[in-house]
Amino acid sequence: MSPPPALPPKMPKAEQTHLHEDATFLRNEKLRCLEAYIFASTEPVPISRLREVLPSDSDLDSLLEELRDFYCNRGIQLVKRGDAWAFRTDPALAESLTAYRKQKRRLSRQALETLAIIAYKQPITRPEIEVLRGVSVSRGVFSTLLEHKWIAPSARRKIPGRPLTWKTTNAFLDHFGLTSLESLPGASDLPQEKAEQGASEASANSYLALEDPNGGEES
Repeated sequence: MSPPPALPPKMPKAEQTHLHEDATFLRNEKLRCLEAYIFASTEPVPISRLREVLPSDSDLDSLLEELRDFYCNRGIQLVKRGDAWAFRTDPALAESLTAYRKQKRRLSRQALETLAIIAYKQPITRPEIEVLRGVSVSRGVFSTLLEHKWIAPSARRKIPGRPLTWKTTNAFLDHFGLTSLESLPGASDLPQEKAEQGASEASANSYLALEDPNGGEES
């Protein structure tokens, strides 16, 4: 009976340390690359774009979580907005920084109400929005929401006329500080008198809960 094959020689401790240091260095470089890329973008960066920045074998989810943990107690934080990531000021500091920020345009009540209906009922057509609001939606309202990049065209309904539907964007989530659409205030979070009016009307009036951080003055 032949003897079992000899075990491979054990890697010297110095070489093990060297490989560990190399792996740590490479991971830190990936973190630095992610940090710089996200920081340089004015809008949330989609996951798909971040995957193009790093080598294909990178554990992107793990790297993003590590980077988020690193910034969790700082003045700026790494936040998730739908399927995208961005650096944003800690919400706890918003009040002290308000005096230093100038907002050129603010949403009108009509625009904010329309935006809320789209957020809660998407994908939704323009006629369906008008039914919920009880009044027609002016072209100016849609133009304002498109200018802010808070809404975008979605699929067409498979009905006669194939009307276009609308949905919200990652820029919408970013502006209102929402991680995802699941973070939207529910009908139960609205004022009681609104909640008692039924789901459809509560959604139509949900601008009371989905309040523009910059105020609601006419634009």
